[in-house]
Amino acid sequence: MRKELIIKIVSVLVFMALSIGVVIYANTDRPRYTITENSGTEYETARVLSVIEDNTVVDKTVENQKKGSTELKIKILTGRYKSDVCTVTNYYSSLYNVDVKKGDTVSVRIDTSAEHTYSVSIYNYNRIPLTIGLVIVFFAVLLLMGGKQGLKAFVGLLYTVLAIFFVLLPLIYKGFPAIPVTIAIIFVTSAVCFLLIGGICKKTTSAALGSLAGVLIAAILGTVSAKLGGVTTFQMDEAEALLLMKSTSAVKLSGLFISGILIAAMGAVMDIAMTISSAIEEIHLANNKAGFKELFRSGMNIGKDAMGTMANTLILAYAGGALNMMLLIYSYGVSFIQLVNTDFVAIEIIRAIAGSVGIIGTVPCVAAVGAYLYSNHYLKKK
Repeated sequence: MRKELIIKIVSVLVFMALSIGVVIYANTDRPRYTITENSGTEYETARVLSVIEDNTVVDKTVENQKKGSTELKIKILTGRYKSDVCTVTNYYSSLYNVDVKKGDTVSVRIDTSAEHTYSVSIYNYNRIPLTIGLVIVFFAVLLLMGGKQGLKAFVGLLYTVLAIFFVLLPLIYKGFPAIPVTIAIIFVTSAVCFLLIGGICKKTTSAALGSLAGVLIAAILGTVSAKLGGVTTFQMDEAEALLLMKSTSAVKLSGLFISGILIAAMGAVMDIAMTISSAIEEIHLANNKAGFKELFRSGMNIGKDAMGTMANTLILAYAGGALNMMLLIYSYGVSFIQLVNTDFVAIEIIRAIAGSVGIIGTVPCVAAVGAYLYSNHYLKKK
């Protein structure tokens, strides 16, 4: 028992050391935005001290949106100009409408043109308190409903987010191929999440391996479909900005489209993988004489019920994200042929189908691995 504990502690320490090493390497020479005393653009927080003048009107033709401008007296709360008080003009339009009053905090843009010379404009609402509040609510609900398991789930999610921002993005920016790096990140983060929730056991092993298989299936189908359909990162909305970025970095754009599909499908794949793996474990505990065929059949039956809702979840998530653009395209009255052949629709179809097939493919993979591990355990014990 003591030997197993030592092995676990050493393994955790080695993993943490490797993770820290990868983070340090990935973030070496990362791009940094610099400002000087004489130039630069900064985004800080300010408080509205008063509304000096209100020149706005309500435009009833655009769902009662305000138009015009207000003169605001604000106090800068953060940054090198902290405590400065200045007057700014806040412009209103149908597309830009930051409606604030006395006492509100806002995000402001500060453009420095010379030493101690700068101009301030209203950038947007200050959404940091809202963001922090939502994270706290999410954490509280997880903790309240899930207890210790909820806490572990939150830690796993936090690890995944940090891995994406501090490992995946920096490595892709350095020129590492996006698809292999994404698959590696997904495997490691999903394994960590499963281990946090269930520890090192057959249930988490089958769930992790099944998740990896599902992600690989999505990657293969997405790659083949994109190749056949002539869809690449260069057809996406961000292509122009990415091309400009490529001129100053080693980033390879070709795999970003597929990487996005894998990351989007990751959560649903992990969900269905753990659902089936847990069910197989429960069946094994209820009947430890159940063999491979029986466990596999049970896993598939459970998976059939779950895969429909999981696939629906992913497709509807993509549809929801693209709702505004779909409405815009619909308003043009284009034909079905023209609609399907647009880059935007083709991209969304490949994303949704590849991710959904990855979810469906996870079911037999988890069922097979789980059935093998638990039935093999019984045979060895016997």
